[in-house]
Amino acid sequence: MTYKFENKITIITGSSRGIGKTTAIEMAEKGAKIVINGRNESRLMKTLKQIKSITPHVIAYKGDVADPLVAKGMVNKTIETFGRLDILINNVGVSMRGNFEDVDPSVFGRVFSTNVLGVVNPTIPAMPYIKESKGSIIFISSLAGIRGLPYLSAYCASKMALRAIAESIRIEEVNSDIHVGLVYVGVTEVEDGKTSIMANGNLGSLPDRSAYKVQSMRSVALSILKNIRKRRFITTLTGIGKLNAFLQSILPGLVEKILILYNKRGLLHEGKEGAYNQYTIRQYSSTG
Repeated sequence: MTYKFENKITIITGSSRGIGKTTAIEMAEKGAKIVINGRNESRLMKTLKQIKSITPHVIAYKGDVADPLVAKGMVNKTIETFGRLDILINNVGVSMRGNFEDVDPSVFGRVFSTNVLGVVNPTIPAMPYIKESKGSIIFISSLAGIRGLPYLSAYCASKMALRAIAESIRIEEVNSDIHVGLVYVGVTEVEDGKTSIMANGNLGSLPDRSAYKVQSMRSVALSILKNIRKRRFITTLTGIGKLNAFLQSILPGLVEKILILYNKRGLLHEGKEGAYNQYTIRQYSSTG
């Protein structure tokens, strides 16, 4: 039987822009009923208006899901409005740049608060409803979650944590017939104004990627939908991403030597100041 998104009640965190917004639009066009989420009210309302031009079955829930009360309130509002929950897409995330030695410890707290607690907090209250609907919980990770990379220490660590959470749920809920998906996203086009946390804790703009070969947000969104439709566990995007995952699993020493070589040649040093060079962006940068 072909999986249909029609009438599937879906929460997408961090969906006022970027991949989350594009995924919400794609699902709305396929008949899903959507709950979008974000911290910026004006941006969230603008996205809500756009999706309402596709379907009336969409609501917006403003707030930071790193706060457990906000996350639980979002799930409760979803049930109050639509009566059930079929899909939770944990898309919210922030990135960072900087040499580990220079990173203010608070940066780790901020990154983990969003990338880990911002995933845990909505997933826990959503679990009973996902189990009831035998639905899907999706974790949006990054190629940077496959191995530790220079100048992305906190980001890599937070994205690696998502696999541990997903694996734990899969084993605990093996008899619940729910789907747990983990999507490793590669370099993707970014919207204007997208920022990253620098080593000193300040925000810096991510470099424009329009001149380089990157994935479109729509192609990433369609891959997320395919993961749900096929009920796959791991989806790794891009050819270089699949190669990276393969080599890391069988020849991790070789991957490390390659990274060390490029770092010695100065090809990764821009990451210290907050922006990777295009070699690194092409291979390892992600949703952040």
